[in-house]
Order: sequence, then C-alpha cells, then structure tokens
Amino acid sequence: MFYTMTLNPALDYNMTLKEFAPERVNRSVKEEMIPGGKGLMVSRMLKNLGIESTAFGLVAGFTGAELTRMVHELGVRTSFVSLPAGMTRINVKLWGGLEGEINAQGPECDEKSLQALFEKLTMLTKEDTLVLSGSVPATLPKDVYVDMIKHVKDKAPRIVVDATGELLRSTLSYRPFLVKPNHHELGELYGATLTTKEDVAVYAKKLRGEGARNVLVSMAGDGAVLAGADGSVWFGEAPQGRVVDTVGSGDSMVAGFLAGYEAAQSAEQAFMTGIASGSASAFSAELGTKAEVEALLQKVQLKQVE
Repeated sequence: MFYTMTLNPALDYNMTLKEFAPERVNRSVKEEMIPGGKGLMVSRMLKNLGIESTAFGLVAGFTGAELTRMVHELGVRTSFVSLPAGMTRINVKLWGGLEGEINAQGPECDEKSLQALFEKLTMLTKEDTLVLSGSVPATLPKDVYVDMIKHVKDKAPRIVVDATGELLRSTLSYRPFLVKPNHHELGELYGATLTTKEDVAVYAKKLRGEGARNVLVSMAGDGAVLAGADGSVWFGEAPQGRVVDTVGSGDSMVAGFLAGYEAAQSAEQAFMTGIASGSASAFSAELGTKAEVEALLQKVQLKQVE
C-alpha cells in the first residue's frame, strides 16, 4: 500500500483575469478551486494510474471539511487528523498578464493532534511505501520528517522524500528509497549552478553517496536524471508537447516512478513512467490520465551513461 503525507494541505483557488491592474478592482473571468498539497497530488496521480493510496495529513475547520470532501470525490482515501482550531489554508493563484500567488500560513497544530498523526503511521509495514512530500509548516518542528521516519523505522516501509534544503538532507542518513529534487534545488544543496545533465549527474551521485538510494532529478523541459540504487546513471529526454500547467508535474513524476517500479521492479521502467507522468500533467490543465501517460511512454528516450 502507498501512503502520502501532507502536513499543510490547501484549497488552491485559481483565478484567471484578462489583465491584473494593481490598486484597482479586478474581476476574474474564470475561477476554480482544487485540493492542493504535494502529498495529495501524489495520491491523486497514483489514483489516475490505477494505484490506490491513503493520504495522511492535517486539516481544520470548514475549509478542511471541503478539502476532504473534494479529495474523496476524486476517489482518494484519506486518514486525516482534524485540528481543534483554525482552518485549512486557501492559497490564491492569479493569472492575467502579471502572475502571482498568495500562500496562507495554515493552522497551528497542537501536540495531541500531532501525536494522533504519528499514531496513524503505526499501521505501516515493510510492504508499504510512505511519501513525505512538501515543506513543513512553521508551526511544526523542523525535524518532523526525521521523527516520522524514526517512528516507522522498525516497520521498515520504503520512504520517499520530496523536500528541499536541510529538510531533505536531514533524512538521508535513514536511506530513503527515493528522493526527488529538481535541478535548481539540487544545486542549492551544494552551492552550485546546474544547467546540463552532466552537471546534474555529478551532484545526484553525491546525494546518493550521502544515503539516498535512488535520486530522481527533474529538469522541466530538459528531461531528468536518475542516479539509481544499483550505481547506474540514466539521462532521460522529456517528450515534446505544449506545456499547459506545470503545477503538480513534479508530484506526478514521483507517482509515476513509484507506479513504474511497482509494475516492473525496474529502475529503468520506473524512470520512464516518471518522465511520462510528469510530462502528461504538464501538457494538461489537470493531472495526467493513465491513457495520456501510456501514450507518452512511447516517446520517452533514455540513455544509460553509467
């Protein structure tokens, strides 16, 4: 079974304007609200690929109830902890000439609720995969991911980490099955600017050397690099297509990698499915469908360089 963790989910309120004019009343021409949060995106994409998962997380107030309803409507199982106060955040994203977003802080988490969330992790076994995805809200301890990994260590599930900076690095000594920075985030970890796959490969191997078993590095339209647990290094070319919306494409890549690995127990197949899944979501206004991923799989080009 696959489980995802989203510590600060959100209702993403997307608003499209003909043109945004500061210091004036602006009227939208299109609005939509979708459940957001990186772990939830992974669960949603796994569902699209025909794989069931359970989404863990923290919700609060009437917005938390609506987010839960929307996620269930999409067919994703949840096991959320409802906080006693506050409300799940609403993030506003604007498109219209100028683009921007306003991300809310989110509710505070009390100690009792956090312990209840940890208690849910006790159901995991060595047959399961836990995806720890996204940033940690300011109201929680910065080392909460490490604490979660320690909490399930005796259960020995596969751990996937999609985080940045020291939050990612702090988990490496626990040998996560997969980590997925993009090339900018990987460069920031080492104080380097990475522009080519050759550059990325050098530092992906460094990250693998620090403890990660598989290091998957996304490079947007330039493809991706995989430093595999078996010592291999792969370059992948992204399929050509018209980019519609890149939100969720990185999360889709994580879901695709896990789906591909589940199907074939092969890093090569996992890498191909990850690239196809990320591309399918980037080429769509929604997350990619299974049919779209399968069509793009035929166009993914891989090259093993080590």
